[in-house]
Amino acid sequence: MGMLASLLSGLASGETVAAMHRARTAAIIYGLAAIAALCGLGFLVGAAYIWTATRYGSFAAALGFGAGFLVLAGLILLVYRISASSRARRRAERRKADMTAIGVTAALAVLPALLKGKGGLGAVLGPAVALAAYAIYRENVKSDPDKPTGGEPD
Repeated sequence: MGMLASLLSGLASGETVAAMHRARTAAIIYGLAAIAALCGLGFLVGAAYIWTATRYGSFAAALGFGAGFLVLAGLILLVYRISASSRARRRAERRKADMTAIGVTAALAVLPALLKGKGGLGAVLGPAVALAAYAIYRENVKSDPDKPTGGEPD
């Protein structure tokens, strides 16, 4: 409830509007800086091409630059593909943590209503004990990598 009140008071005071204005201004400035950096990079590549063309000839320079940019593109894609599995693992961990937080929050929100109801403490403790027992069972069961997971035991 306290977080909602601070959010509403921030909206009412105009602090949020000022923060949005600062963020928009920063995004515009960074965008302009990125455009200027890309233009500078383009001129540097052009200057390198002119220097290479005067030294080795325009055909050799064009072949060299073309091959160089293709190798660069391949390296970028290779690094992206190699790092994809770690990114997927981090996303799964973050999703699991988010779902756990949502579950805990929902349970804490429902807890007062459950305690006031007819079942009272038993309505809360029954599922909690079952969940704890299941967690203990899962922790104590050793997984055998040679056995398939979905059939009758041998």
